[in-house]
Amino acid sequence: MSVRLRRASLDDLDAIMAIETSVFVTDAWSREGMAHELGSPDGWYLVATPDGDDTRIVGYSGLMVLPGAPDADVQTIAVLPDARRAGLGRALMGQMIAEARRRGVREVFLEVRADNPGAQRLYESLGFEGIAVRPRYYMPDGVDAVVMRLRVPPTVTRPAGGDAPVVLPETSESEPLP
Repeated sequence: MSVRLRRASLDDLDAIMAIETSVFVTDAWSREGMAHELGSPDGWYLVATPDGDDTRIVGYSGLMVLPGAPDADVQTIAVLPDARRAGLGRALMGQMIAEARRRGVREVFLEVRADNPGAQRLYESLGFEGIAVRPRYYMPDGVDAVVMRLRVPPTVTRPAGGDAPVVLPETSESEPLP
């Protein structure tokens, strides 16, 4: 399936909540909480839609970055079961990391359920490392959360011909997705 990523809006709330409550059955965010996140100027949320059908959402993710903060938090990420195993979670996470870098963030944090080794492997493959455990964080199930951190690497550009890399200066300006 070919997908398109775009900025989420409050118009996407119903579709996001349908995924949220189906994927995170016992610990889904409330509708009010998700609406607050989508409307927050400090949040940066994306939705994934199949090419040619901008109304059907198959995944979403969200990042929280306070102005001038050196760190960011991946608030949430979810992909519908029938859209998994195609790289969509990796693409969403890649955009979260890229946005954090554009905002000058040095570290990105997230929590992941201790009983979700697939998600943990994805995050580790992107450079995240486990740094702590929050006992019984996910309620009502009482499942621990593994706290993970990514130290955001600087942007490196390699000129054609394999010459030495050029490290681009960090920027705090955000560029919108097309």
